[in-house]
Amino acid sequence: MSTEYRGQAALLCVPFAGAGPSFFHPWRELAGDRWNVLSVALPGREKRLLETPYRNVVEAAKNSVDDIVAELGAGARTVLFGHSLGAVLAYELVHLLSTRGVHVERLIVSGSPGPWTQRERRATGLPDEEFLARVEEFAGFRHEALDHPEMRELILPVLQADCEMHENYVPSTDEPVSVPICSLRGDSDGLVTAEEAQQWRDATTSSEFSYVEFPGDHMYLVDRARQVLDVIEAESARGR
Repeated sequence: MSTEYRGQAALLCVPFAGAGPSFFHPWRELAGDRWNVLSVALPGREKRLLETPYRNVVEAAKNSVDDIVAELGAGARTVLFGHSLGAVLAYELVHLLSTRGVHVERLIVSGSPGPWTQRERRATGLPDEEFLARVEEFAGFRHEALDHPEMRELILPVLQADCEMHENYVPSTDEPVSVPICSLRGDSDGLVTAEEAQQWRDATTSSEFSYVEFPGDHMYLVDRARQVLDVIEAESARGR
């Protein structure tokens, strides 16, 4: 980790299905000196494009934690943020990081029901066109890269693997985490209800649980990065 960030709290971002670390690059400038914004790099995308993507959340967390610990550095103050698939992957990482000397201050989950709730409507196993239509329905938008044959050939297998590991996710333990959790949701999210988003209250033993809604659908955070960072800052300040 570069010396300019020593002593600065880390905001570790975990990408949603089909996304890579670059989604969070604009957050670095928006965060200013509040956070050292880092993101988890999973196989099958961007710099790890040629690697086989994971199909199991618990396996992905276990195989990523060593690199994450090395990047964060010893004793780093850390807040985890994850949206949708990233939320349950971040939840698994909190369990692992707590045993590795990383001080996780808070878990910020977004666009996700509680970790014990599985989706009723699924995309896994559908033929390609039906799969993409279902994902588009879930997300509320279609990524323009999927309309280009070469890009689609690269993106589709990763998106399918990500959806499979999300839809088949079962927590590695029934034990809740001890860190405070804040659950975020777009107020018109058709995939996750307000009640489901507040199930995260049962995923922590901390008395500090909060719930915040933003205008927008399941992918509200595409247009609300600054507001999301403001909420994360306010949540973090509560614990100091």
